[in-house]
Amino acid sequence: GEMLCEGEKMLREALASVTRVKTLLAREGWQDALLDHAAEQGAVLYCAADALFGLASDVETPQNVVFSCRQPQWEARDLQGKRQVLLLDGLQDPGNLGTILRTAEAFALGAVVLCEGCADPFSPKVVRSTMGAVFRLPCVTLPLAEAAERLHKNGLPLYATALHEDSVPLSSVSLSRAAVIIGSEGKGVTEQALRLSDRRVIITMKGRAESLNAGVSAAIVIYEMTK
Repeated sequence: GEMLCEGEKMLREALASVTRVKTLLAREGWQDALLDHAAEQGAVLYCAADALFGLASDVETPQNVVFSCRQPQWEARDLQGKRQVLLLDGLQDPGNLGTILRTAEAFALGAVVLCEGCADPFSPKVVRSTMGAVFRLPCVTLPLAEAAERLHKNGLPLYATALHEDSVPLSSVSLSRAAVIIGSEGKGVTEQALRLSDRRVIITMKGRAESLNAGVSAAIVIYEMTK
């Protein structure tokens, strides 16, 4: 499949990765070595005047370039040997998903698994908010039960973040080799996730809020896993 990206930073990331830039639309008057680089890789280049370029752009303040490239291909086998994995269970908000992928890549997490009901990691909004991480971070789409089985075979314990009567603080479990499930924004983790997990964990908070935004929860979990 192909995905649509926008901006010079994303083009730089795409050209440096294993993906292939297919078609590129540049704003008239914009000159950059990136264009030569894209042409060398076999991309088809087009140029458009401002008014036309604005129509092709997906954001309010259009950047200098819009391009399509091949989606990174991550398979279940890419989980092999990964010591720390984050599983997302029904995470539907594209902005949250993009932020989580960007954070996971920034902290060098092993991989992220998108289970049932997650947003498309290659939609323009998600790709934009990953800030290029989508080209580097192993991001595997896999049903939760299959992912759990593979990770258990790899010797990783599976923890679900949930307010549960038997939940233990996240800081009390060893995360140097572990997989953690984060639930959806509204509903939290599914019954299936609770059933498949070895333990339920919570992020202990001293304030009064009962839960955090899924993107923030994920960031705290990623930080705890990789510190």
